[in-house]
Amino acid sequence: MTSVFQQRSLLSTKDYSKEELIYLIEFSEHLKEMKKRGIPHRYLDGKNIALLFEKTSTRTRAAFTVAALDLGAHPEFLGKDDIQLGKKESVRDTALVLGSMFDGIEFRGFKQSVVEDLAKYAGVPVWNGLTDKEHPTQMLADYMTVKEEFGKLEGLKLVYCGTGRNNVANSLLITGAILGVNVTIATPEELFPTEEIQVIAREFAKKSGSVIEVTSDVKAAVKGANVIYTNVWAAMGEEGQFEERVKLLNPYQVNKELLQYVGNDDYILLHCLPAFHNTDTIIGMEMYQKFGVAEMEMTDEVFYSKNARQFQQAENRMHTIKAIMAATLGDLFIPRV
Repeated sequence: MTSVFQQRSLLSTKDYSKEELIYLIEFSEHLKEMKKRGIPHRYLDGKNIALLFEKTSTRTRAAFTVAALDLGAHPEFLGKDDIQLGKKESVRDTALVLGSMFDGIEFRGFKQSVVEDLAKYAGVPVWNGLTDKEHPTQMLADYMTVKEEFGKLEGLKLVYCGTGRNNVANSLLITGAILGVNVTIATPEELFPTEEIQVIAREFAKKSGSVIEVTSDVKAAVKGANVIYTNVWAAMGEEGQFEERVKLLNPYQVNKELLQYVGNDDYILLHCLPAFHNTDTIIGMEMYQKFGVAEMEMTDEVFYSKNARQFQQAENRMHTIKAIMAATLGDLFIPRV
């Protein structure tokens, strides 16, 4: 019987039902257990995977590479200087060429339209490793980490503090709404998610029963939170906005003072990484020298606290990416979810 996932792309979590997303998260947990026990799971033996990277990466590249190898596939990295995508060759032409040679394609870059066109023309599954608009593979890892911690997803409260108008905030809002998680975005009004994203999330929330909130009152927002999530104040391509963001987002820093407003000690802290929590990086030191901030979106003390789960979250990128590749490209028996 053909799997409900067979040959499907993952461009946005909104293309998957609540039941399908939960299945993928639970399948990820199963694959994680198999990995820990050393049990082979070569569902993609002999397959070839193209990894297209317009943007640099640590976790996404490492996760796709290890996941592909564990599944028995061969991953081929193609960086922005290795191919002609968008320069000498159109996205459509690139998709047709790569789709004839590879069994699956991962894309990490800027425009959502590029990953959508790759999926439209390649004829093989295409997985969105990140665009400026959405970050669906990150979402599977994020909500898997939450489920591992609390044993459930429905009814939990996740609060995102920081830049509310970016791919991670967008995807957290939409995915949480699908899964029945109550999601609050705490951000300055200038950085509220677009109306388009809020409308999509609220439509899903009507069906799942989740509560969606966008507010500038960060102290009120974190009250009763199960999950506090933050992200860099300026993403790749936004480096020129650091000075403005430092001034605007300093009140939204996840620090010990803010966490006192949560009202309990059972929350977990998430960050999709990399994080500017000290001056041990070149950019971190530059920000300190230019703007006098040694810690940005999260303080060092909080980053390494007992509530932090960002490294578990990072590992789960690999397990969830493995699950989506195996489910959409492998010959698995998944009649329904």
